[in-house]
Amino acid sequence: MSTPNPFNPFANFDFSKFDLTKFDMTKMLGDVKIPGFDMEAVVTAQRKNIEALTAANQAAVQGMQAVAQRQAEILSQAMSEVSSVAQELSSAGNPKDMTTKQAELVRKAFEQALANMRELAEMVSKSNTEAFAIINKRVTESLQELKSLVAK
Repeated sequence: MSTPNPFNPFANFDFSKFDLTKFDMTKMLGDVKIPGFDMEAVVTAQRKNIEALTAANQAAVQGMQAVAQRQAEILSQAMSEVSSVAQELSSAGNPKDMTTKQAELVRKAFEQALANMRELAEMVSKSNTEAFAIINKRVTESLQELKSLVAK
């Protein structure tokens, strides 16, 4: 056994016997008594912080899932359009008609690609805004909690 260290209270603690499944931080910290310091308020604030981070992560994940789903829909639409474009081009009679149809198809494809990119960018922006709003709300609440703790 090592020599007791008066500067490190954890030096002689046997962490191998420590069961994390039964660990209750609020109970452990609830027993800590520091004059003028509300440990329960700190624990509650940290719990709220974790809840806000979880909610923000869920909003971000849901947003990314919506974007991925929309991308799959866009791909499906594009594949069906390729089929119809092939049929249109095969029905063109002379080279002039074919060139005109190709130019029109390229223009439509370009406009659709821009519209799809804009839609996806807006979806990502909305998702990020929702996640940020959750964090921003919690930061504001946290500052208010800190003010009230300092006022006591």
